[in-house]
Amino acid sequence: MAIKVPVIIINGFLGSGKTTLFRNILSQSKKNNMSVCAIVNDMSELDVDGEIIASSSVVESDKNILESISSDVLSSKTGIKKLDKAINNLLKNKSPDLIVIETSGSCHPMPLIKYFKEHQKVFLTGVLILIDCLMLSHDYKLGENLIPIMKQNIIKGERSTTNLLVEQIMFGSHIILTKSDRIAPNELNKISNHIEKINPFTSITPIIFGKLTLDSVMEIEKYDFDNVSRLIDELQPMLDSKKNIEKPYNLSTRVIKDDRPFHPERLWEVCHKHLDKKIFRSKGFFWLVSRDDQSLLWNQAAGAINLEIMGTWRAAIIENKKNNLLKEEMSFLKERLSKESGRFGDRCCELTIIGDENHIDQFVEKIYSCFLSEKEIIQWKKGFKFNDPWPKKILKLNT
Repeated sequence: MAIKVPVIIINGFLGSGKTTLFRNILSQSKKNNMSVCAIVNDMSELDVDGEIIASSSVVESDKNILESISSDVLSSKTGIKKLDKAINNLLKNKSPDLIVIETSGSCHPMPLIKYFKEHQKVFLTGVLILIDCLMLSHDYKLGENLIPIMKQNIIKGERSTTNLLVEQIMFGSHIILTKSDRIAPNELNKISNHIEKINPFTSITPIIFGKLTLDSVMEIEKYDFDNVSRLIDELQPMLDSKKNIEKPYNLSTRVIKDDRPFHPERLWEVCHKHLDKKIFRSKGFFWLVSRDDQSLLWNQAAGAINLEIMGTWRAAIIENKKNNLLKEEMSFLKERLSKESGRFGDRCCELTIIGDENHIDQFVEKIYSCFLSEKEIIQWKKGFKFNDPWPKKILKLNT
């Protein structure tokens, strides 16, 4: 009889730090010569996390260890089918020591838990629920308001993102508190106490920058399905309701694609004036006209935006007269650029924005107003310098 492969689920609300932990685990697996396969899910058609993981040194050395699922949520019926196919693909090519699944932030853990309970080739160990301490502090009074708000929703017959957050905690075998270094110790204790009232069976671990050892992950015991069997029976009718399937938690997604750069000053002003807690998550790749050589990663959760350098645009390398490239290298880059459809070579802006359906379009409209006008593009080409209030020192993404 074939040995079943253990599976870890990394779940948690939008912007809680799932990809950071996910990348950390994959990086450790390479250093420890362990065979770890990965499945990454994005509810948007723009698979930002999948592209980041795919560009990491771990995956670049072996493309067969990664399956990416976009334009869907794993907890949906179609998502479960895609998950099943992804697992079969991984097991067809590999005999891994572990499979790690990173869900999208809007994913409910229950359908995945039900799926793995009956699986013949893999077995579920940990359901790691990541909780953003800052978000819980600012939006839920350190977690104290989670249950009262959920009870109000039940009375009203509504299901909001609060319901999702509470239910993610209920199903978690392990709660991982992220950004814990930005919370006072006494506040961290209060967060833990409120979480324990929701799920007394879980373990709670604060981490910083996704630093959780692979050894501790491998030591996680098999998931206890008995602890959640009654909870599954209670929640199943609500998750199966037509309203929940068509508009889960009133979340909407928008994708912005444009070859133009952002005006740095207008983008700064829009983000500071119009980015509120109703815009849960935005991420993607972009460029600023003031830094036209840099491919930048946009990473926003709640009201905080983090920028990282992905690399240098190919177009910028060719335009640089001091690039010291060989003739063959220049020919290769020019051939790659000839396949790009944008006006500025491979430079482009591609962002996913996830937010409350009643607020998202207004914010997206504001973001579009930040792109350079045709008049400003002419100014840029003539050498005009645009004021740039964004931080001058931005770290390069560590892949």
